[in-house]
Amino acid sequence: MIALIQRVSQARVVIDGQTVGQIGAGLLVLVCAERGDGQAQADKLLDKILKLRIFGDDAGKMNRSVQDLDGRGSAGGLLLVSQFTLAADTASGNRPGFSNAAPPGEGRRLYDYFVARARAAHAVVQTGQFGADMQVHLVNDGPVTIPLRIAPTGVP
Repeated sequence: MIALIQRVSQARVVIDGQTVGQIGAGLLVLVCAERGDGQAQADKLLDKILKLRIFGDDAGKMNRSVQDLDGRGSAGGLLLVSQFTLAADTASGNRPGFSNAAPPGEGRRLYDYFVARARAAHAVVQTGQFGADMQVHLVNDGPVTIPLRIAPTGVP
């Protein structure tokens, strides 16, 4: 699975003029399931995201996770947005190919699983809508943007 994580001071997802997900300080996470991914990759990716220390401590060092924004246990928000284009293959030509992305049914299943696991593990979880035409609004804090990839078992 692939995730593009952005540390934000605020973010929201709008579909047809309606806000469907919104957070304050936290992480906007664009998520993509690739062919061969399963629940093990989703679990490992979520664990990494929740523990990733990219928020500043009192000294300004990146020592806090989204689970402990203020050093006293206050959780930041997670805004999870499905984005199959993260699996784009741009090796040849000028038009990206998306054959590395999981088929839509499998992608939806893994995204739904990922969201359910996130909601079970974290206090503040909002989402976009799988397969929808979404407008994502964000204020990237830093800016801090980090790509993560958890490869299927047996894939480098």
